[in-house]
Amino acid sequence: MNAGLITSLVLFLLAFDWFSWRIVKIQLETFYFLRPFLISAALSAFAGWLYIPIVDNMKIHQIIREEGPKTHSSKRGTPTMGGLFFVPIGIVVASHMTNYNSLPVFGSILATLAFGGVGLIDDLLSCIKSHNYGLPGWIKLILQAAVGLWFSFWLGSTNISTASYRKLSVLLPQPFGPVYLGSSFLALTAFCFTAMGNGVNLTDGLDGLAGGIAAWAFIGMSVAVLAVSPDLAVFGASMAGACVGFLFHNRYKASIFMGDTGSLGLGGALAAMASCTGMFLPLFICSLLFVMEVLSVIVQVFSVQVTKRLYGVSRRVFRMAPIHHHFELCGFKEPVIVASAYFIASILALIAGCIGVLSA
Repeated sequence: MNAGLITSLVLFLLAFDWFSWRIVKIQLETFYFLRPFLISAALSAFAGWLYIPIVDNMKIHQIIREEGPKTHSSKRGTPTMGGLFFVPIGIVVASHMTNYNSLPVFGSILATLAFGGVGLIDDLLSCIKSHNYGLPGWIKLILQAAVGLWFSFWLGSTNISTASYRKLSVLLPQPFGPVYLGSSFLALTAFCFTAMGNGVNLTDGLDGLAGGIAAWAFIGMSVAVLAVSPDLAVFGASMAGACVGFLFHNRYKASIFMGDTGSLGLGGALAAMASCTGMFLPLFICSLLFVMEVLSVIVQVFSVQVTKRLYGVSRRVFRMAPIHHHFELCGFKEPVIVASAYFIASILALIAGCIGVLSA
């Protein structure tokens, strides 16, 4: 499964490198996107072999939900907080490849670190309490929204507008074109950050699922934002590579989980790429699987509460939410669910990239 994912991503990036100059109308460096992707992937895979024994010896292990699928009991004792080794590598490689002087990349890195920091606090509290819930949900939401609001204010105070993008605007394909939102951009950015953080977090329930989908989402966003910010496209390729390097250790059966440190960090990075470029529509498309995971939880909770009030008995739409657990309980094996998600994510990334190119 990993071999197929890596092969398809490398072929996609080779093709992207070949025609990317047609999008930006300038000759980019050879292997402009494949280099940061491969470097991040190699460094993350290597760092994992060093990092996993350390956290294992420190007894930093995943706490398995009692209400989760019974088959997941075998995952108890697996090291977690993998986001601490692969997210920073994606950040460092992107910074180096953009010569440490790109404002959009700098802002995206700060947002990624801020979201990863929220996740780290949550993971540490979970380990201390020996419970799978660390920070209360409402506090986590407030912190994520606060980062989103800070980021939107930062965008409003900086000058990152380009020939194809006016700040505080959403880029849409013709005939709509750029839509200036002004102060409404603040709310959209905060919502985007919160939605993406929780989307990746909820998807991180099967071995390799969130990491692989995130890798494709970053690739889709790299294509989408290329004409607006080539540096930010490099950031996306680097983060995708970091995800792939992590998957060397997170594939079925996983040697480590990314934890909230990783899932929130990835969600923050994707939201930052969209907020810096106005590419919210491509983000929604390439992250559609994350959106479905969130919606499945919302639908399940709504169904349980409403039916209990109306009939006195709770009725569920899904056997278990998020929806990947529903498919598990329907009899599908983990690798089958994950491989199917990868295939869908690759198609969504291609569509998102095309929409972004048409919007720029």
